[in-house]
Amino acid sequence: MGLYRLVSLVFLWQLAASVCYYAVFAATPFFRDQFELSGAEVGLVVTALTLGYAVFLLPLGALTDRFGERRTLTVGLLGLSTGSVLVAQAWSYPALLGSAFALGSLYGTAMPGTNKAIFDGTPPGRQNLAIGLKQVGVTAGSGASALLVTGIAGVLVWEAGFYVAAASGLAVAVAFWLAYRGSGSAEEASYPDFRRLARNRPYRSLAAAGFCLGAGLFTTTGYTIIYVDESVGASVAFGGFVLAALQVSGSVGRVVTGWLSDVLSGEPRRRIGAILLVQSVASAALFVVVALADGRLAAAAAFVALGFFALGFTGVYYSCMATLVPAEEMGGATGGGQLALTGGALVAPPAFGYLADAVGYRASWVMLAALALVGAGFVVRVLATEPPDDVTAAAE
Repeated sequence: MGLYRLVSLVFLWQLAASVCYYAVFAATPFFRDQFELSGAEVGLVVTALTLGYAVFLLPLGALTDRFGERRTLTVGLLGLSTGSVLVAQAWSYPALLGSAFALGSLYGTAMPGTNKAIFDGTPPGRQNLAIGLKQVGVTAGSGASALLVTGIAGVLVWEAGFYVAAASGLAVAVAFWLAYRGSGSAEEASYPDFRRLARNRPYRSLAAAGFCLGAGLFTTTGYTIIYVDESVGASVAFGGFVLAALQVSGSVGRVVTGWLSDVLSGEPRRRIGAILLVQSVASAALFVVVALADGRLAAAAAFVALGFFALGFTGVYYSCMATLVPAEEMGGATGGGQLALTGGALVAPPAFGYLADAVGYRASWVMLAALALVGAGFVVRVLATEPPDDVTAAAE
């Protein structure tokens, strides 16, 4: 399969899957109104979604190794479409939590399947850019879901956006199955050896940084529309536009930093780690700017700037990981790294919502700024610590 066709198909799959998954984030103000939720209860919807993803990430990764990405990605997208319908039909808050958990669980096919497709089918020297382009499907899907859910809600009802997302996912699943030709695997499914990875000190530091940065990524995505509505005083539709612009900015960040990771000179770990450090520190500063922004245009500009760094780091995060572990451990390392990212998303959204209710949104954004700074500290440790002597990194 040609490189252009491979990246295009994987991007299309990631786009459709992310529209289904991130529609939950875009619908948080409608959940709040329909079920009369507090800020912390809204955060628990995001936590349920992310918990489903985290719980099933490793088992679905093992199934991807066993049956190949073509099968698991197709089944995963069919499941995501079904989950979107379940969320739209939720009749109570507990049913909403259960539907969000089910939807999140099927999104666990995304990272193992798409990463396997890219790393197996892309030649060295172009993998960082290919990963960045693939990751644009995440932010583009999130932005599209924001416009879809909030836009349709202004004309029909918010549930209609989920039905459109489900129909789109079904169509892409069929097209992907027919057009994609990947490599299956005859190996037995296995789980990553986290004990060996845990002995890799810079990898541990990178995973800790991922926990802090993932908290900011998922919380920002989940609360942008509500914040713009409640604190800035703009409409939900304008909040959807801001979230979409935030995601576009994140997409640009992923492509630009992926390209820089490929073309800049220097030792890979230090070169790519330095890019991640800049993104972490800039994220912390821009969380404070968002907290202080006054007015619709100022808030929108602050979110767009924040998106480039706080949402644009994931491609570089995995590129940095490839400089710390050997190629044969990249599957397990990716699983552990993604668990770290989602771990931050499990605890930060309810805490953000609680602070917003109890103290105010300014304290909530400052909390995310503090977490980003802690993450930057862990990235410094990645730069300062050499991998184990017996490790030949996947990216040299």
